[in-house]
Amino acid sequence: QVQLVESGGGLVQAGGSLSLSCAASGTIANIDTVGWYRQAPGKQREWVAHIGRGGRPLYADSVRGRFAISRDNAKNMVYLQMNSLNSEDTAVYYCNAAVDTGAGSYYHYWGQGTQVTVSS
Repeated sequence: QVQLVESGGGLVQAGGSLSLSCAASGTIANIDTVGWYRQAPGKQREWVAHIGRGGRPLYADSVRGRFAISRDNAKNMVYLQMNSLNSEDTAVYYCNAAVDTGAGSYYHYWGQGTQVTVSS
């Protein structure tokens, strides 16, 4: 079994910054692509950013230039640095990871989410 636990959410004023973390634990042989998604009230979950193992990060247009995703493969951690936050960034942020538990196949796992609220 694999667990993803996000942390770092909270309340921030518009223009401020927050840093999210996601820790993966459990039976992990390898982690491929990891990413962040978010879901605002009344909206569908949307992709924010992802990064492959050693690969180039990719970002949604809405966050490019403001957010930065990174990972620490040795620690099974993924991070999201969020700068210049605005009210449209208010959402629950979820971590997602493609994990091989040793069987040679990758499955996607989700964290429980962390709330980010940007006040104007």
